[in-house]
Parts: sequence; C-alpha cells; structure tokens
Amino acid sequence: MKRSELVALVDMDGTLCDYEGAMARDLEKIRNPQEPPLKMRESHSDPWLRERVELIRRQPGWWASLERLKLGFDVLEELRALEFELHILTKGPAQATSAWTEKLQWCQRHVPDARVTVTMDKGLVYGKVLVDDWPEYIERWLTWRPRGLVIMPAQPWNEDFRHPNALRYDGKNLDVVRASLRAVKERALALPPEDVVPVPES
Repeated sequence: MKRSELVALVDMDGTLCDYEGAMARDLEKIRNPQEPPLKMRESHSDPWLRERVELIRRQPGWWASLERLKLGFDVLEELRALEFELHILTKGPAQATSAWTEKLQWCQRHVPDARVTVTMDKGLVYGKVLVDDWPEYIERWLTWRPRGLVIMPAQPWNEDFRHPNALRYDGKNLDVVRASLRAVKERALALPPEDVVPVPES
C-alpha cells in the first residue's frame, strides 16, 4: 500500500490549538465594561466586533503562540501509532495573511512530523480521516468523501452535531476512536493497489 493511501488530515484551531481560548482572553482585554461578555464562535455580524477580531489576529506572533489542546493531541498520537501519514489541514484567514506563516511555524514547533496544508477550502483536500471540530468544515469534506471518517474533538459548538461518519471524542472514548481508526486502516489495506488494473478473464 502506498503511504499516500492512508492520509489523516488534522485541523489546528479548536483541535490541536486553543484559538478560542486565546481569542476570548484578548477580546476581554479590550471589552468596554458596559458591554456584555462575548460568546465564542458567534457569527460576528457586528462590524465593530469583526474589526476587533481581525485586530487581534493580525498581531505579530499571535498564531504562533497558541496553546496546545489535549484532545487533539490524543487523536494525533493514535494516528501515529497506526502509521497514518499526518497532514495538518488548516484554514488560512483572508484578512490575516501573517497567519499563514505563523500557522506553519506553530506546526514546525509542535507537530514536526506532519506535512502542512493551509487552504481556503478544506473540502478539496484528500484524506481517509479528518480530525476537525467545526461542523461546517466537516460537512463540506464529507460531501465528497462519503466513506471518510471524521474524529471530532468535543467542543461546545459541536455538541449537537450528528453524522453517521463522525465520531465525537470527549476524552473518555479513546478506545472507540482507536477501533474506528484501525478499521479505516484495515479497509485501506484490503483494497487493491490503485495502479493495478484487473485483467478480465478470457
């Protein structure tokens, strides 16, 4: 089996690193005392709020200094143990182009054995497994990969998300995650090589 047939795509923000915690902390620093506390993963429909978020995200070194998240690294270790080819798959913010470089720097520091893809559309990227916390990206990816497996690190915004191919990992069901990943690997091993064309019987 070619290594490229066993690709695992792993998200960064909300999966491997604590984007929401850092953003909440920094938004609180510049919140007017008369304003209510902000909830993360809001639509950010108010222009003033979007501007604050972009102001924070454009700070030099902000992305590169994000803290690690245990749930994402738990799954990463299982992928390594099963010899998946690791690819970090992360969305590049259009309004914070410095993030593209800093995300790569973060990966080189924390996940040096993984290849890195920064993209505007995760649905276009091939893999057998996707590890991601955000339902919109999960649905987009599964649209083109009906047999793909998604491991979803538990977050408040994905608590109600359901899909037959998505498994929510909350830190207590690692054995289920491990068994699901092993099944993906065994299924891939059972498939004929892609470059072998069956010869029809005469």
